[in-house]
Amino acid sequence: MTFPRASQALARFTVLDLTRVRSGPTCVRQLADWGANVVKIDALSDSNGEQPGGPRRGSDFQNLHRNKRAMALNLKNPEGLAVFLRLAAKADVVVENFRPDVKARLGIDYDSLREVNPRIVYGSISGFGQDGPYHKRPGFDQIAQGMGGLMSITGAPGGGPMRAGIPVADLTAGLFCALGILTALLERDVSGEGQWVQTSLLQAQVFMLDFQAARWLMERQVAGQAGNNHPTSIPTGVFRTADGFINIATTGGKIWERCAEALGAPEWITDPDYATASARSTNRNALNAAIEARTVARPTAEWVPLLNDAGVPCGPIYRIDEVFADEQVRHLALAQDAPGEDDRPITLVGQPVTLSRTPSRIAARPPDFGEQTADILTEFGFAADEIAGLKARNVV
Repeated sequence: MTFPRASQALARFTVLDLTRVRSGPTCVRQLADWGANVVKIDALSDSNGEQPGGPRRGSDFQNLHRNKRAMALNLKNPEGLAVFLRLAAKADVVVENFRPDVKARLGIDYDSLREVNPRIVYGSISGFGQDGPYHKRPGFDQIAQGMGGLMSITGAPGGGPMRAGIPVADLTAGLFCALGILTALLERDVSGEGQWVQTSLLQAQVFMLDFQAARWLMERQVAGQAGNNHPTSIPTGVFRTADGFINIATTGGKIWERCAEALGAPEWITDPDYATASARSTNRNALNAAIEARTVARPTAEWVPLLNDAGVPCGPIYRIDEVFADEQVRHLALAQDAPGEDDRPITLVGQPVTLSRTPSRIAARPPDFGEQTADILTEFGFAADEIAGLKARNVV
C-alpha cells in the first residue's frame, strides 16, 4: 500500500516507534515530518486504541503522531518479541521512552537489538538517565522543570517557583534525542555501526538553562526570579500600553539611545541614573516605571511599528488565537492543513524549519490503532499465512 511521505529528506530510513506520551513522540515526529518511514508500535493491550497522553482522536495526539503508520503488537508474548526482532533486523532506528528497566525486561534493549542488527541506532529518553541514583524514578516534565532549575527563575520575584507554560523538558528532550539520532546516522555512514543515543528530561532541562547555568558554573552567580524583566539586558520587559501590553527589548547602548529617542525622552540618554548599563541595572524599577508612564499614552498598534522603525525590538503579546492570526505567522505557514478522518481536513502545527529542495509537509493523518498492521508486516517480509496466524493467536 502506498503511503505518502512528508519529505524525501529522510525517506531512506525506517524507524520503529515504541514511544508514548510526549517526549518520545516529539522525537519521532521530527523524523516522520522529514519523510522517514515511521512504524508506530501500538501495544496490543491498549484495546481501546488510546495511550497515556490523551485520546487518540484528540488534538494533542493528532499533532504528535502525524506522518506515521501504526501496527499493533504484543511485545509481552514471545512470538510478539520475535516479530519485533525481525522488524528491528531491517530497521535503521528504534526510539523508546520506557523506564530504563522495562526494555531489558521485554528483551528489546539496545544490546539485544544490536545482536540482530549491528547498524541499529537506538534512541532512549528517560526521566533522569539510564543509570545513576535516580534512574528508576518515573519522569514527568514538571518534576524535571523543578529539579533542572527552571522553576526557580520563572515567575515574579518573591512569588514562589513557577512552571513554564509549555512542557519544556519533554519537548527539548525529544528534540535533542532526534538530533542525537541524526548525528548517529551520519556517523554510521563512516563506521558502518549503529550506537545507543541517550538523553533524559533532566539533562535536557539543565542544558536549557544555558546562560543562567553558565553564570553559576563560571561566576558562581545564582539567578533568581526576574518576572518579565530580562536578567542582563536592561530595559527589557513588558510594558502597559493604552489598550494592552508590549515587549520592548534593548541590548547595548546604541539600542538604548534609540529607545529613549523613540519614547520621546532623549534626556534619559545623559541622565546619570540611566546613562550606563550598570546605572540602568541599579535603577531598573525607576526606569521601567518611567518607560511605562509613556507607553500607556498610546495603543499597542502604534508603539510596535514606531519602535521597530526606530531599530528597537518591540512586539505585541498575543493570546494563542492572536498568534495564528498574525500576518507573519500566516506567511510562515506554521498552521498547516492535513488529511483527517474520512478525508475531512484538520489543521496542525507545521515544522519550524524549511529546506529548499526537500521541504516537509503534513502528508498523512495520524494512524488509527494498529491501522496498517498487515501492510507493514508484508513489507517486512511476512507471508499472508504468517500474518493470519499471528492475528489468530493475538500476537498482532
